[in-house]
Amino acid sequence: MDARREVNEVEEVKEVKEKIVRNGPVRKYTDLLVYKQAYGLALDTSKLTRSFPRQEQYELGRQVRRSSRSVAANIVEGWTKRTSTAEFKRHLVIASGEAAETKFWLDLAADEGFAARNSCEQLKAEYSKLGMMLHNLWKEWRKI
Repeated sequence: MDARREVNEVEEVKEVKEKIVRNGPVRKYTDLLVYKQAYGLALDTSKLTRSFPRQEQYELGRQVRRSSRSVAANIVEGWTKRTSTAEFKRHLVIASGEAAETKFWLDLAADEGFAARNSCEQLKAEYSKLGMMLHNLWKEWRKI
């Protein structure tokens, strides 16, 4: 059963990679597939929060936007410190934690009725794929 789940996860990551086009080698953080995915999800998440009730745009909406934006921001910060493998990997771990936190806030938004459950579930599925991509990058970055 574990092997089947791993195969499904690999297929999901392949789907993400096929949707995002990369031209040439990675020279800057904007060339990273994981950054492109994180940035796009931050925009999608921000758009979702605009449908929250007015009071929740400042409460829950702010938390969701902060954590979703922090994923991409940590990738960028880590990239600028990539000469230190440990430092880059540390930021990837933080980004992964922020992705998981975003999924929590999306659950809360759906459970409290502030956002459509199917929209939140779709975003959560994309954040799960992003988490796998972050983990894979962490695992493969400059193996020693």
